[in-house]
Amino acid sequence: MVGNPGEVTAVAPALPPTTRDPVNGTERVLAEVLAGVVRVERVPVDSHFFDDLGANSLVMAHFCARVRKHPDLPAVSMRDVYGHPTIRGLAAALAGVPAEAPAPPPEPAGPPPRGSSARYVLCGALQFLTFALYCLLSGLVTAQGYDWVSAGDGVVDVYLRSAAFGGAVLVGLCTVPVVAKWVLVGRWKETEFPVWTLAYLRFWTVKVLLHVNPMVLFAGNPLYVLYLRALGARIGRNVTILSRSVPVCTDLFSVGDDTVIRKDSHFLCYQAHAGHIRTGRVTLGRGVFVGENTVLDIGTTMGDGSQLGHASALYGGAAVPAGQRRHGSPAQRTDVDHLRVAPADCGTARRVGYGLATVLQTLLVTMPLLVGGAYMLLTVAPSLDVLLNRDALHLTSGRFYAEALGLSLALFAGSVVVGLAFVTVVPRLLARFLEPDRVYPLYGFHYSVQRTVARLTNVHFFTWLCGDSSYIVHYLRALGYDLSHVRQTGSNFGTAVAHETPFLASVGSGTMVADGLSIMNAEFSATSFRVSRATIGANSFLGNHIAYPVGGRTGENVLLATKVMVPLDGEVREGVGLLGSPPFEIPRTVERDTRFDHLREGDELHRRLAAKNRHNLRSMGLFLFIRWFDMFALTVLGFAAFDLSGEHGTAGGLLLGASLIAGLLFTTGYYVLVERIILRFRPLEPRLHSIYDPLFWRQERLWKLPDRHLAVFNGTPFKNVVWRLLGVRIGRRVFDDGAYITERTLTAVGDDCTLGAQSKIQSHSQEDGTFKSDHIVIGDGVTLGVGALVHYGASMGDAAVLAADSFLMKGEEVPPGAHWGGNPAVAPRRA
Repeated sequence: MVGNPGEVTAVAPALPPTTRDPVNGTERVLAEVLAGVVRVERVPVDSHFFDDLGANSLVMAHFCARVRKHPDLPAVSMRDVYGHPTIRGLAAALAGVPAEAPAPPPEPAGPPPRGSSARYVLCGALQFLTFALYCLLSGLVTAQGYDWVSAGDGVVDVYLRSAAFGGAVLVGLCTVPVVAKWVLVGRWKETEFPVWTLAYLRFWTVKVLLHVNPMVLFAGNPLYVLYLRALGARIGRNVTILSRSVPVCTDLFSVGDDTVIRKDSHFLCYQAHAGHIRTGRVTLGRGVFVGENTVLDIGTTMGDGSQLGHASALYGGAAVPAGQRRHGSPAQRTDVDHLRVAPADCGTARRVGYGLATVLQTLLVTMPLLVGGAYMLLTVAPSLDVLLNRDALHLTSGRFYAEALGLSLALFAGSVVVGLAFVTVVPRLLARFLEPDRVYPLYGFHYSVQRTVARLTNVHFFTWLCGDSSYIVHYLRALGYDLSHVRQTGSNFGTAVAHETPFLASVGSGTMVADGLSIMNAEFSATSFRVSRATIGANSFLGNHIAYPVGGRTGENVLLATKVMVPLDGEVREGVGLLGSPPFEIPRTVERDTRFDHLREGDELHRRLAAKNRHNLRSMGLFLFIRWFDMFALTVLGFAAFDLSGEHGTAGGLLLGASLIAGLLFTTGYYVLVERIILRFRPLEPRLHSIYDPLFWRQERLWKLPDRHLAVFNGTPFKNVVWRLLGVRIGRRVFDDGAYITERTLTAVGDDCTLGAQSKIQSHSQEDGTFKSDHIVIGDGVTLGVGALVHYGASMGDAAVLAADSFLMKGEEVPPGAHWGGNPAVAPRRA
């Protein structure tokens, strides 16, 4: 069965004789608006929106949008609807709110001035030249290094040369961003400049160099703090930063002693808004705690001893007083203590020793293995005489392509088989050294074990391969998850599941997870950590992008909506839904999400699940073939450049660099073509159907396609070209600083929009066994803040703004020029 997700349906019962009529103007107007939305003659003022009328969140979002168009009524949000689910209750709750439109933004509404297309094109050309220069230089260095390492006599000599060359490359990669920052920018200052200008080009160059910097891999290490200091950040003693989100304007980043910043926190020290880059300070005092999945916008300040909980955000200019705790988006005061692990003895000597040990391990073990190991593997591999022979040109030889095919196939298959064995065996051996609930000091043996386990068991390739199928359950169990008695659904987990340790992650029977789950089963302070069990109850459903902490106060049969903040206080929630940050209760399910329940039981379930498993298995095989063929093509390109370089001496290194550019172009075009073929060169259509419908299985195939290479194009005009090739109806001069669009052909983005880093435009949703998708329309000049998420069926008018970390729910309509924010997003009200 397929339905239209935009269809408004309700099950309004016949009115009993005792039904009361509206007693005031607000009740009457609200009842008339809702009756029009649900398409009934009259709505009783005491009827429950969800239980009696059969409405759902999409229907009520349309209701809120229509109410906002009445100038004589206060604006109604989804939080109001869920908190007061009758006309009478809603009218009473709104009685104290002035009956006027939401406060307008301080500047006049309307789209920003049109950008300059000439400046846009010129900036893109200069960005390409910068990228090409970097690639050519990398190729030149690689060619020279290979020749020098290959001249080694014996294993020991090759090892020493590999260590020297690898160390020099590592130091160079880490040094270039520092030098570029001080030469191109000097000290960052609070300022504002348009995108696509020379000032932006300097900003972009520094940002890209920082993001490709290998020091990002050292997040959580004292070396990372030292590196940020070299870039101009003012960071105190005993500071632990676990997030890989590198602040770009480092001179504006200040952190006091004994502060800890958890992973997936964003403190960029700049803001992309309305076609401009605004730089600003982020200031953290002494002993501050910043939780996971958080955003610190520019101009924010946290006083000594203050805390910001997980899944929270501080908007521009917000300040947290000393000692105060806050959570939510936007953050509000709370009594919850998020720093729940006791301190340990972790002095300067321990940090220095750990940093030195990391340097020695990297220079003497890691880099020689990467450089020398790759060289030795190629030289001892059989039947590679043609690929490695630069004395003659072999591009026209069939043997050249046969060897490239064999090498790529052996490397790809070997990495999958060996990698799977490695990530399922080695972490189990290491985990024996960690005792649950025991406090350990940072930067010691146990800390190294925990970080190694986390890295090895969070390899994205395998969750991507097995996710959205029954096979993800077996993979997670092999990692160490406690999944109790699994009730197979064929979609128990999505393609993105993360954790700190898989051996202390428990998920109850019958629970389904959409995508983007992060299990926070390790807790950190500035000096200590501990691992503890995190338990997700049975028969629950978790939406997208949820960080689930140890001690989460949810039990069985709970709906955790997309981007919800899992509560750490209060009673254990069961049999309800939770939405927002901070969370509030909503119905566990509605009629629209149960219409396919008959397909989830009995013989019908077994039949459809078996068919889905077969389809998913074919998708996994197709996914592996597609990935391998890309690797084969890149192998041919790389060795073709290697073959040609033998006749051109030093200039041959430039050919290797050119092959990097050609490889990126091929990979991008290849996956664009694959996606369009899967779609049969047709756009997606809005859907409402069961996860056991073959239409959903075809949709799942799109989620298997690799797209991490798109990050290379962030902040450049070329990102828009790629989106357009993928089917996005995107306007001119859009500034995409790192947004992600899930269903490209269901999305329309207007001219001169600004899409912030880590923002997401998601045209689908899955709740239990029901899949829904619909169009998203974003007007001209719209701004999406860092980490903002726009859900299916939503629309944003021209020049509208969605604040950082906000969640624009399905079906919402943001008026032109409006500034919305929060989770869920709402318009600000006048006091």
